[in-house]
Amino acid sequence: MNPEHDYGTFESDQRIVAHSRYFAGLMGSYFFVRLRDEQKIVGARCEKCNKVFWPPRSTCGRCFSVLSLENLTEIGPLGTLETFTIVKYREPVHPRKAPFVYGIIKLDGADTSMVHFVDGVDFQKLAPGMRLRPVFANKRNGNILDIDHFEPLDSY
Repeated sequence: MNPEHDYGTFESDQRIVAHSRYFAGLMGSYFFVRLRDEQKIVGARCEKCNKVFWPPRSTCGRCFSVLSLENLTEIGPLGTLETFTIVKYREPVHPRKAPFVYGIIKLDGADTSMVHFVDGVDFQKLAPGMRLRPVFANKRNGNILDIDHFEPLDSY
């Protein structure tokens, strides 16, 4: 482009809506179907590393071994809160109305953790090590939000 010429650049404020479907792969699809239909949580065990990944995946993240449906194993449903953050401000892109809690949860029987919502607890009493259980959504659609949130296992 010649900097001496004005090519009529402009800005336009617009929004794009794109409806799409995402294929989660064989392992992910099986994971979501079990969540939706049975309220069961599965992970994938690598026979070589003896690590269990949640959510399941088709390749071991440590040794790159191929994992398949035969490697799936039921985990949880109870887990441990490893850390958390309290979201106190509102943004249009937030999945929930603030304030809410994101927790990193390691399910019993898993070697990896996952981020999910934590509800049903006084924010002042949140603490790493807190035991949690999943609360499943009444209407399940075959996605991670079939687990509506995790809540404390014991009265705190």
